[in-house]
Amino acid sequence: MSNAVTCRALDKSYAHPAGAVRILSGADLTIKAGELVALIGPSGSGKSTLLHMVGLLDAPDAGVITHFDVDATALSDDARTRMRGEMMGFVYQAHHLLPELSALENACMPLWLQGKRGAATEAAALDVLAHVGLKERAQHKPTELSGGEAQRVAIARALVHQPKLLLADEPTGNLDPANAKAVLSYLVDACRKQGASALVVTHSMDVARALDRAVRIENGKIVQAAL
Repeated sequence: MSNAVTCRALDKSYAHPAGAVRILSGADLTIKAGELVALIGPSGSGKSTLLHMVGLLDAPDAGVITHFDVDATALSDDARTRMRGEMMGFVYQAHHLLPELSALENACMPLWLQGKRGAATEAAALDVLAHVGLKERAQHKPTELSGGEAQRVAIARALVHQPKLLLADEPTGNLDPANAKAVLSYLVDACRKQGASALVVTHSMDVARALDRAVRIENGKIVQAAL
């Protein structure tokens, strides 16, 4: 089985008046194609930093990140932007839906950004909204949706262009237990249906246990986590 993500010897530090703060130190991570991985660890340990680096939103100080055998750290800014838009989907704790757009229009956004418009684009967005149980809410705006429904639209938006890699940062963190369980189920089912890999930052052991395995950041390293 090929690897969706391979991180090797990642270092990352941030400047601080009291001295540089090292977040990652020689960190390694491999995510196989189709594998769903939870990333856990205490606040401030570097979970979101690692997620942003895997998502090519931030760069390591040293080390190499490859996506499906392509060295992403060697790409130009434009090439990394294209890789993000074509190969990755992002879900955050806050859904970040555009309030002036309907659920359908929000779900269409990644395809619109690729220059794809028209009936086929709307049909693809409706299909993914149906998969997350929201086809009948397609014309509703975010203010007309519950928190759980809005987060499901965000998942639909992240998966509509059939990315190879889903990156999620506390995707159920703002939801009550019932909605969190439903959103997690939709996220996992959608990834399985599309064959997408995923890296999910979470504090929830329920979320971590629902995925294939969990890793933890400890002292700047990434280690296998027992759940």
